[in-house]
Amino acid sequence: MQTTAEYYCAYCGEPNLTFIDLSAGCQQSYVEDCQVCCNPNILYVRVDEDTLDIEIDTESEG
Repeated sequence: MQTTAEYYCAYCGEPNLTFIDLSAGCQQSYVEDCQVCCNPNILYVRVDEDTLDIEIDTESEG
């Protein structure tokens, strides 16, 4: 099952929309390029098991 969530780019601060694969677990991390400035962001995704609320922290790669 997939859903979408918003995160803010660690480089330019612009909001981005990303797809979250809920079947991949409650804690995930992966790299995704910003849709605005194209810089790579490390996304740290946490999904609440009960409410399915999603929190995303970002970090610049490198």
